[in-house]
Amino acid sequence: MGWWQVNADTLARSRFVISPLAETFASLHLLHAGTASHPGERAWLTAHLPAYRRRLADDPTTALLIRTGLGRNWTADFLTPTPRDRETFEEGLTRIRTTPPDRARAHLAHPPLGPLPAALADRDDLPDRAADLIQYVWEDAVRPYWDRRRRVLEADVVARTARVSEGGWAAVLDALRPGTRWLGDSRLQINLYANPPREISGAELVFVPVTPKAGWVAWEEPERYAVVYPCAGVLAEHHGGRVAPPAALGALLGPARSTVLVLLGSPRSTTQLTAVTGQALGSVGRHLRVLLDAGLVERRRAGRSVLYSRTAAGEVLVTASGAGAGPDTYRS
Repeated sequence: MGWWQVNADTLARSRFVISPLAETFASLHLLHAGTASHPGERAWLTAHLPAYRRRLADDPTTALLIRTGLGRNWTADFLTPTPRDRETFEEGLTRIRTTPPDRARAHLAHPPLGPLPAALADRDDLPDRAADLIQYVWEDAVRPYWDRRRRVLEADVVARTARVSEGGWAAVLDALRPGTRWLGDSRLQINLYANPPREISGAELVFVPVTPKAGWVAWEEPERYAVVYPCAGVLAEHHGGRVAPPAALGALLGPARSTVLVLLGSPRSTTQLTAVTGQALGSVGRHLRVLLDAGLVERRRAGRSVLYSRTAAGEVLVTASGAGAGPDTYRS
């Protein structure tokens, strides 16, 4: 397993960072894999995968570059620069585009990725090609949804930050992504691969959520390290589209309020509901008060968070309206 040695000061200064570039690369990875993990991703892939594949079919060199750079257990380092706090997409992309060509080729020839294909061996335009493709994914398949995705990511950060204050970093790190956990003795396990340990005490350490089911680590030795992880499933599963409640339930409660009720098949906080629905926090709060007064939802405290869920009466109403036990219907 791979692990990092982290001293108390580094962990205490660690923070969560939202990165549009990391979100875009995670989306590129999803397009490359072409396999959805939930209906929201499936709808997104249906909308954007055909055009992505046509683009690569028209540009075999870039297609080979991406196939080479996205290995099963390793990604070429220049494709995933370490996210920085408040960095714009354009600023992050510039770091990829200005990678020295010899460094990009060296990253692509790293042993876990295999030998560098001959067609790429003498090319100096690989950073530009990679940046052009990532920019295409941003403009075509991420930017139109970015406001909504950002709210989802912010909700994940709020929830995990609250958990840090309640149970410390160990409780949060154990739940970030498969293979990541706190080992004790100032050791952070970052994956299950047999990589040598790294001493990162004194460095900047950030944790970066993305909505696709993807994750990786990145570093700029010796000063900056990052762990990218998929955000909480109850949030990520809805980023591809909004829940469409049954017409009958919408007519009874109103579309916005019925959407909140349908989403409460599993416990959620107001922050999570705001991120998933795109409604304002005040609107969600008003809907919850009406549903509470009607006996359709209940609330309970979990640490510093208040979670809402459907009561038996709410469950009967949702099931009778045809929505079933949970939100399965999406629309773009």
